[in-house]
Order: sequence, then C-alpha cells, then structure tokens
Amino acid sequence: MGRDKAFVELAGKPLIEHALERSADLGQTETIIIANKPAQYRHLGLPMYRDVLPGKGSLGGIYTALVKAKRPHALVLACDMPFVNADLLRFMIAQMDNELDIVVPTVDAYPQGLHAIYKKTCIKPIAEQLAADRLKIIRFYDQMRVRYLDETDCAPFDPDGRCFTNLNTPAELAEAERLLGAPR
Repeated sequence: MGRDKAFVELAGKPLIEHALERSADLGQTETIIIANKPAQYRHLGLPMYRDVLPGKGSLGGIYTALVKAKRPHALVLACDMPFVNADLLRFMIAQMDNELDIVVPTVDAYPQGLHAIYKKTCIKPIAEQLAADRLKIIRFYDQMRVRYLDETDCAPFDPDGRCFTNLNTPAELAEAERLLGAPR
C-alpha cells in the first residue's frame, strides 16, 4: 500500500481500529500492540512494545508479544485484518488447553500464523528461528503441539471465510469497502 497499513482507512477508520474493535470483548486481561513507531499508536491508549529483536518481521513481532504478554498465551492478530470474527476467536480460545502450544486456523491447508494463539512455550523455538534468521512464521510449528482448524471448523463462525482477509493492495481495500457496504 506504500504506507503503514495499520492506518489505511476503511469505512472511515484505520484498519487497526477494525481489528481492535472486533477483538475487544473476548475476556482478555490485556491487549498489547507491537509497533516499532509507538508514537503513531499512542492515541489507541493501549500498552505498546517495540520489537525485542528489531528487523525480524512478523515472527519477531510474535516473539515480542509472547515475551511481553502477562498471560501464558497470546492471541496474535495482524493489524490489516478488518473482518476478524469474535465468535471464531472465542472458539479458538476455547480450543487452547494444557496439551497445546498453538491453535491456528488454516486456509487451503496453509496456517494463518497472524491469526493464531501461541503459548509462551513457543518463545524458545521462535528465538532459535530468529537467531538463525529463519523468519517464516510456521517453520517452527513442527516442534510444537499444534491444533490446526480447517475450513470446516471455522465455517460455522465465518461461512464466507472473510475473517482471514488481509489487505495488501488498493484493489483489496476497494473490495473490503464494497463488502462493508453490502448487507450481511
């Protein structure tokens, strides 16, 4: 998009505000933002942290969220997902138990790593990936106990599969505007 996607406007408000509003009432004890330019996010009134290991992309952001989270696990969401579905997120949270390290939905069998729940047990394997500069999010999953949710698991909550839509281009933004204007 040529700029920080968090602040790209959709239906009159920044993308990050859509994600925050849709995930605001999940029973969480904290909501934190991982941002390397925290002054831009100050108006949101949430705790913010810079990447613990700068320059490590999304995996570095997940690592920072886990290190800074006060709870034993963290729900990680990308800021450019305006159709996040609170009912699906509640379902995902209900799946997390002592036997799992990650709960992650899949689309066409590909894990949605920026729409997932990670337990702090992931910190060490992620740190190893970051140290080796292997930044693909799902690369460490084979070391973890993962509950993959496929399309049939998610369909009762999100039959159109919109919740995993992230916006990367002006055309995708225009389609999201059209979808928000359409009756649901």
